[in-house]
Amino acid sequence: MDLTIHTTFLPHDDPDASLAFWRDTLGFEVRSDVGSGRMRWITVGPAKQPGTSILLGPPAADPGITDDERRTITEMMAKGTYGWIILATADLDGTFERLQVSDAEVVQEPTNQPYGVRDCAFRDPAGNLIRIQETR
Repeated sequence: MDLTIHTTFLPHDDPDASLAFWRDTLGFEVRSDVGSGRMRWITVGPAKQPGTSILLGPPAADPGITDDERRTITEMMAKGTYGWIILATADLDGTFERLQVSDAEVVQEPTNQPYGVRDCAFRDPAGNLIRIQETR
């Protein structure tokens, strides 16, 4: 089999705030932006990786989700435990400094982890955890 990662999903509860964060703060390019209001699906990705995208979408748009499940998703997003992603950079300290001066919520400063990576962590406007690892 020859598989690649094409698109992964992260939820948003404010598409304009999510778009501003992923495009303006992280520098991702917008691949598509469809829908309107809170029912907006925005696809972003790193410019140098045109085959890999993140779909920022409404978390409970699936008609099969119950009201109880919607409440649980909303609660998990508010706590920052629903969506997460790990990104990578060769310049962790520089990336951290640029994100620290933005509106991004710092969760963890650059740290050498006992499992062998050096990383930091932020939350996007929807509460998604974004860990950024340093490539070596």
